[in-house]
Amino acid sequence: MEATRIIAIRHGETAWNAESRLQGQLDIPLNALGRRQAATLAAALRDEGLSAVIASDLGRAWQTAQALAGPLGLPLVADPGLRERGFGQLEGHTYQEIDARWPEQARRWRSREPDFAPTGAESLRDFYARAVAAAGRWAAAHAGQTIALVSHGGVLDCLYRAATRAPLDAPRTWVLGNAGINRLLHSAQGFTLVGWNDDAHLAGLALDERST
Repeated sequence: MEATRIIAIRHGETAWNAESRLQGQLDIPLNALGRRQAATLAAALRDEGLSAVIASDLGRAWQTAQALAGPLGLPLVADPGLRERGFGQLEGHTYQEIDARWPEQARRWRSREPDFAPTGAESLRDFYARAVAAAGRWAAAHAGQTIALVSHGGVLDCLYRAATRAPLDAPRTWVLGNAGINRLLHSAQGFTLVGWNDDAHLAGLALDERST
């Protein structure tokens, strides 16, 4: 199978990102800065030879993907398999609130127990299987081409681990920046990491946003 080049992108910023509030599968739109971040992507990826853009169907990822696919005239497809992890009753709360209201669930969640699921949530192991399988299906369908996957921080974390063979319970030491550009290859051997968190196209945006 020919290798597929994947450009994996986390959605632009939302108000809940700025508030350190857990979104999960709640449908939160981009904030003003997030919309500006998304608008930079088409220019940054103009010469990548993209064939298609596939996105989570949650609004923040879909808005980001539209800002990329529209100016480049690319087909855009939604895939619920690329949604963020479902966090059940923890969704909608700040990390501080979660620590205070559900300390034991917070501890187990933060320690990355693979088979632990907060009440009403997905386990990390199930989420990883879903996200990596969805990305792999699209990569196989576009063998030999270059595609963009627009998704969420948790999904990108799964792809990083798949590409580097990092265990699910290993502490995260890599950045999952909003609207950053992350590069992987997919072949018969699985995922391989090429580059991570390229954010040169975002230079100055946050500073500009604070000044308005």
